[in-house]
Amino acid sequence: MLRSTLARVLPGLALATALISALPVARAADNPSDAAGKGAQVYCFMRNSGNNHEVSWLAAYALIKRQSASLFKTSPEHAAVMITEAVVQNPGTFPDCGKYLGDLYASAALEQQQKQQREAATSSSSSEGGATRSERYAY
Repeated sequence: MLRSTLARVLPGLALATALISALPVARAADNPSDAAGKGAQVYCFMRNSGNNHEVSWLAAYALIKRQSASLFKTSPEHAAVMITEAVVQNPGTFPDCGKYLGDLYASAALEQQQKQQREAATSSSSSEGGATRSERYAY
């Protein structure tokens, strides 16, 4: 009984071990801070060369996603934070790049402002003339 169970489990265990060892996560050389530094380098270089935010951001974000060793995709918000941290931690490496960091968060700030406006409009329209539950059924 033990041999038959072991004979069934052992090949699966060997396959799982082989797959896990082949994943990029298993490589110690891939450091998230390296991806952040490279992303910041690309973003800052492109901005200092006269490119606009959108083009520079797309290039930096693509690099961060490809360089990341994570099993999960790096979100745009996290990539922006990674670039910001890299620039703030090494301002001498990225001279004059601080003035561009706000652009990384401009679209998120605009989305948040629009969301707050929608919520305010929804709450004001639902409370304008509507009766409360106790008022609605008070006969």
